[in-house]
Amino acid sequence: MRIILVLAALLLINAAYANPLPSNEEITQALSDRGFLSKIGDVGEKVEAKASELVDNAMAFLGVRYKRGGTSSDTGFDCSGFVRAIFEQTAGLILPRSANQQAAASEKIDQADLQPGDLVFFNTMRRAFSHVGIYVGDGNFIHSPKPGANVRVESLSLGYWARRFDGARRVPVEAAASGKP
Repeated sequence: MRIILVLAALLLINAAYANPLPSNEEITQALSDRGFLSKIGDVGEKVEAKASELVDNAMAFLGVRYKRGGTSSDTGFDCSGFVRAIFEQTAGLILPRSANQQAAASEKIDQADLQPGDLVFFNTMRRAFSHVGIYVGDGNFIHSPKPGANVRVESLSLGYWARRFDGARRVPVEAAASGKP
């Protein structure tokens, strides 16, 4: 019995050395050979291009007046109506209507990880996620702020916004790449 156990152990040791786990280079090569790496790169490029297009499209609405419940450039936007319209026009995504619903439908990210096209949320009405804007880069966001104001770009570091910052969120990559919610 002891000889059988020793032989079994030797066979297991030999098998481990005969079939070592693949190295990172071998895994990368296998993924490349099957075309997976290029597909991952394509998705990343599509998302980046879509984010740039999203920001460009949002900037085209600078100066459009605020309107509570507004969802169009003709009549005016409220904050979530503006975000929803930009995502629908640019990416074909239909986001929920309210800021708190948009927060629930997107993925939480750290503020340090913000990229253009991400959503930024604020507590402006003594409740979480009561205001939303679109991050445009360099610490700035675009939004439709309040009655009597127009769509504009502001800095996240301004005292008012910094004190009320409620978190950053990202629309899921799969939805942004496919154009589907």
